[in-house]
Amino acid sequence: MELSYIPSPSRGVLYLGPIPLRGYAFCIIIGVFVAVWLGNKRWIARGGRAGTVADIAVWAVPFGLVGGRLYHVITDYELYFSKGRDWVDAFKVWEGGLGIWGAIALGALGAWIGARRRGIPMPAYADAVAPGIAFAQAIGRWGNWFNQELYGRETHVPWALHITSSEGGRVPGYYHPTFLYESLWCVGVGFLVIWADRRFKLGHGRAFALYVAAYCVGRGWIEYMRVDDAHHILGLRLNDWTAILVFLLAVAYIVVSSKKRPGREPVVEPGVSDGSADGTEAVAEAADDAGAKAEDKAEPEPVEAKDEAESATKKS
Repeated sequence: MELSYIPSPSRGVLYLGPIPLRGYAFCIIIGVFVAVWLGNKRWIARGGRAGTVADIAVWAVPFGLVGGRLYHVITDYELYFSKGRDWVDAFKVWEGGLGIWGAIALGALGAWIGARRRGIPMPAYADAVAPGIAFAQAIGRWGNWFNQELYGRETHVPWALHITSSEGGRVPGYYHPTFLYESLWCVGVGFLVIWADRRFKLGHGRAFALYVAAYCVGRGWIEYMRVDDAHHILGLRLNDWTAILVFLLAVAYIVVSSKKRPGREPVVEPGVSDGSADGTEAVAEAADDAGAKAEDKAEPEPVEAKDEAESATKKS
């Protein structure tokens, strides 16, 4: 008998009348709000307007959800299109199954569209939202806990996850809580990016690249512990190979970008140059100050001083 373990919820959905309230969906939604909130604070600190991050997220989030689902369905197509399976299940996102690689790829495409419409440099936006995305992933992973999925090998450590469901080929027992490992890793990645960004003034997409590289390191060893079905190439799971490739690309970007574009972008949003609510107000104030100084210099001499000068001339 296990004296200590992490219990699994008896069910991952509650019903408010006919409306299902799914734990998986709530974790995703909360994660999105955290990412937008933190991204907005960082964007303002970089000199952007409040609300810009949310406006672009309107494009990025739907694209990200579609991309995450597409990656999962394509890499695990046998779950939906093999004999005895119902292809309609491919659309049931609430049952779990979002691949982070596809979510980031298509989410970036959606963000690029939104940023381009506002004339905003995409790398600067990516740097602002990078740690928030990591925290969103940390929260989203708890959706796997509600669905009793994506756990690791069987174990008897005190923090083992107790799986009670036998649906979908699950075997009840005690397993490594890989969802928890990844959640904690993502929290660490988020704080790492915040620290590195403050310490080294990362710009031109390097904070985002650091987030990607750091996440891939953790995903590699966590993925190796998982026991759910996956495609293998040369003894490694497909997601391990993806993590290795993406890690190398992220590191290469950091190195090349640091040499070609050191420092940060001086301006991240058109019309805003100093982080104020409206850059045009700052420009107007500066113009007023300059005009006032010019008037002071051009002010005529006092009458008394002029009379004294004329008297001195007559005496001489």
